[in-house]
Order: sequence, then structure tokens, then C-alpha cells
Amino acid sequence: MSDFVSTTRHGDVAVVTIDNPPVNALSLHVREPLMRALVSLRDEPSVGAIVIACAGRTFVAGADITEFGRPVRQPELRAIVAVLEAIAKPPSAVP
Repeated sequence: MSDFVSTTRHGDVAVVTIDNPPVNALSLHVREPLMRALVSLRDEPSVGAIVIACAGRTFVAGADITEFGRPVRQPELRAIVAVLEAIAKPPSAVP
């Protein structure tokens, strides 16, 4: 996927792992591959469930402060949440 988001499979469960040290901030370079992974997994018939996890000591700690005061670049967090809410498969987040 990317240096910041990876996907592994455990049977019909897909685990999407965010790895953006030190706090797993949702920077654009995380949001883009995260959105691609979610859309791909949503459309994959062999996936029965999706788990979102984070590497390191923290789950996503918020936005990337370096993006504050700049135009919002897509996908923004609301678009990712909308995809998660629309997925028919049970998504889960594991801190």
C-alpha cells in the first residue's frame, strides 16, 4: 500500500494498519492510502470484516498540525468516515 498504511489478511478478516510515528496523525499521506484500502476492501467479496489498527503506542491521535491553516486536501476525514459508515462489512478499530 504505502509506507504509512499496510493491509494484511487473516482468513476473511482484513487488518489495515496505520504507521505514522510518533502519534499516528491523519496526515494526507495517511488519509490517501487509508481511503484506497477501505474502498478496495469494501469491494472485495472475500473480505468479511475490516479491522483498523495502529502501530506504535497510540491509536490515531488526531490531525497533522502542519496542515492547519492550509486548504483541505482530499480525502478529508469526513470522507473516510462516510466510507466506513457505508461499508456493509463490520469495520472495527483496535487501539
